[in-house]
Amino acid sequence: MTTVYDVARVAGVSTATVSRVMRESSLVQPETRQRVQAVIEALGFVPDATAQGLSRRRKDIIGFVGLERGTAEIDIERESLLFVDQIVHAAEAVLRDTEYSLLLTFGSAGQAFERRVRALSGKVDGLLVAEEVLALADLRRLAGRIPITVIAGRRESAGLDVVLADNTAGITALVSHLAGLHRYRRLCFVTGPQDAPDARERQAAFENAVLASPGCVIDQVLHGDFSEASGAEAARVLLARRSLPQAVVCANDQMAIGVLREFQRARVAIPADVALTGFDDVYPSRLVDPPLTTVSQPLRDLGVRATRRLLARIENRALPPETDVLPTRVVIRASCGCSPPAGAGTDR
Repeated sequence: MTTVYDVARVAGVSTATVSRVMRESSLVQPETRQRVQAVIEALGFVPDATAQGLSRRRKDIIGFVGLERGTAEIDIERESLLFVDQIVHAAEAVLRDTEYSLLLTFGSAGQAFERRVRALSGKVDGLLVAEEVLALADLRRLAGRIPITVIAGRRESAGLDVVLADNTAGITALVSHLAGLHRYRRLCFVTGPQDAPDARERQAAFENAVLASPGCVIDQVLHGDFSEASGAEAARVLLARRSLPQAVVCANDQMAIGVLREFQRARVAIPADVALTGFDDVYPSRLVDPPLTTVSQPLRDLGVRATRRLLARIENRALPPETDVLPTRVVIRASCGCSPPAGAGTDR
């Protein structure tokens, strides 16, 4: 097991200097900091302030890290169990019958949060990572030092354990419903943040599905951040145009609810004037009026499978990396122009 003394010896500095580098102290010269950090990476040293010198390497803690999206939270974020909340509850349920506890940290994308994630990695036995809080290359390096499972990562994350929903199949089936059954021809898409693998995959699937539908065109692509507020902003952009699209497809339910409320404030009727859909099938999507047609992804299963995979990786670091793609299904409600029985869903 690599120690702080090994790092200091290879880097040609004192253990105190190594400690200052790990604490991000301003007292260390930039070139010294870079040299020490390079040695830490090369030796695979994981700083552990709580367990240094102890022979027992298990900490019985699983870390969960996720990005905070959006700026000002609106009621839907404050009052509801949404995407990450459901995954966290599922992970905790798996760990309940083990000796592990779950340690959570959330933050906005950037260097400060990345440093917090790296610091956390020294305090836990493994990490559940929602989306990609670090660059893919950095995640792979970190996975060489500590077990990691990425939730809602990209399919092509070679070298990592990834659990994700089948975004492509879900969006493709949704566009097929809108273009085929309803004959909508001008479709708009409200995408999520471009650093989110889910957002990129859903946008690509939407564009491919629309282009493959005879007579259909991509009316406009608007950029949001998965928050209700960004959905409302996208709606205001559309309301400023001379004409509205026939259907607005949103990359998640929160943005769709933001679009819905902003349209209703402007007296635009859903679905009479514009059809509207979401993605995720969070509980509030059933409560809005009209209820939201959406793509349901198995949020709890994402958390369960990711946690079980991480525990397996902790027990056996030699397991080959695995990508687990979970099925999605279109749930038909009134916002697309259908009038299904209450709770009806269409499997895809």
